[in-house]
Order: sequence, then structure tokens, then C-alpha cells
Amino acid sequence: METRHLMINQSLNQLNILIKGAGEMATGIACRLYRSNLRRIVLAETDHPLAVRRAVSFCEAVHDRQTIVEGITALRTSTPDEIELAWQQQAAAVIVDPDWQIRSQIHFDVIIDAILAKKNLGTNLSEARLVIGMGPGFTAGVDVHRVIETNRGHDVGRVIETGTAEANTGIPGEIGGYTSQRVLRAPCGGQFESERRIGESIKSGEAIGSVGGTVVPAVIDGVIRGLIRPGSTVPKGMKIGDVDPRGISSYCFSISDKARSLGGAVLEAILSEYNR
Repeated sequence: METRHLMINQSLNQLNILIKGAGEMATGIACRLYRSNLRRIVLAETDHPLAVRRAVSFCEAVHDRQTIVEGITALRTSTPDEIELAWQQQAAAVIVDPDWQIRSQIHFDVIIDAILAKKNLGTNLSEARLVIGMGPGFTAGVDVHRVIETNRGHDVGRVIETGTAEANTGIPGEIGGYTSQRVLRAPCGGQFESERRIGESIKSGEAIGSVGGTVVPAVIDGVIRGLIRPGSTVPKGMKIGDVDPRGISSYCFSISDKARSLGGAVLEAILSEYNR
């Protein structure tokens, strides 16, 4: 019995896992898998990621070559050899690859679409033995094997084997009694500029930055939980910042409860497939 368990664990540890996206939720998933000793992880991103919660997003490695989230390192890579080297260094690998061409160079056992685009951008069942779609836009048994519910509430993190996740509500999750008020959006298209820092306290009415010269004020008191990278060009209406009314700066630098829940759901889906 002990030998059988050992063989199963060795097999799981050798799974190659591709996560499409490297933002907040994708990073939470990657960290949950990493801490479960599933560490052969690649996160595929665009060349100009626009994550708001940058302090807990591996996509920052695209800009900085390396980033660390809760003690786990992610390294920017560009080739299969560099990816293997990152794994040998006990790091997750981040690659600029919005079309997921790395799939033609590395065999992946598990593919997770964590772009959270609210629609399927091209993921399909044939990509891996286990293909997982996060949130709305996917149908389990049609274009992915499993769908994970991402809508906050009683079912968040539920693994769906047939059917779809709940439709996008368009309403941000409630924190400290606030929903839409805590999210800051671009009032117009243009370049975002700010001298503010994530984790910094802010009062209602104070400027968090500007877009195309138009000032963007906070509408509630709190701490800046997230802020897109200054210098980014954004369209009107895009989310550019997030104010946490709880006012606890350490929360800005830790993975959210939702991201941890989604990571646990992905781990459940992997174990149920590979530990039969």
C-alpha cells in the first residue's frame, strides 16, 4: 500500500501544468498547487499585463523578470530550457505567450484557463488530459472537462462536471459593506499615471491617479488594495484600482480568500482525475 501511494505522489509531482493568465486569480491557483507539491507550472501572459492586484500577481515577472508572492518565486522565461531551469530552481515559470504556442513545445497534462475573460478565447478539450475553465464562458463536457464556479457566494469554488458557471453579474464582490464603490475605473481612454503605492492609505475624494490627464478620485476611505502599473494605456471603463475599506495594509500583499478557494477547487479537480 505504501509503495502504491508513493508511485501516485511521484506521478502527480511530475505533472506539467499550464495556466493561461498570470493575474491575481491565476496566481492564487498557482500558489495553491505549488504548496501541494505540484510545481511544474507555467503561466502564459500577454506582453503588457494589466493586473490591478499587482502585489499578488505573477504577471509582474513580465516587467521585472522575477516576482515573489507569499514566498513563492516566479521567473520570466522564454524557452522550454528556461522553463525547465526555473522548475529546477523551485520557481514557477512565466512566459509571454498570449496564443499559448508553448503547447507545441511542451506536453501539458493539465491546462487551466484562468484569464477570466467571461468568455472562451480558444480553449478546447483536446489541449490536455484535463482542461479546466474558470468561471463563465465555458461548458463542462463541451469545451473543457471541468468548470470552476468563480462567483462569490455559497458555490464559489464548486467543481462543475456538467454545465456552466453562473453568469457574470458585473458587480464586484462585497468587502466591508462596499461593492462597486471600492473599484476605480478609467473615466476615459488614455495613459494611467499615479504616484500612489499599493498598501497606502487614502481618503474619499483624494486622487488615486489620472487617466489622460483626468483625475480619478477615491470614493471611499481605505487602503489601496490594487493599482495597475503606471504608464499603462487603458480604455474607458477599465478597472484601474481597488480600495479596501477595511484599512488593513497587509491584506494588499496576501492572496485573497476567493483566490485560495479557486486554487483548492483546481487541486480537487486534478486529484479526482489523476488519483483514481
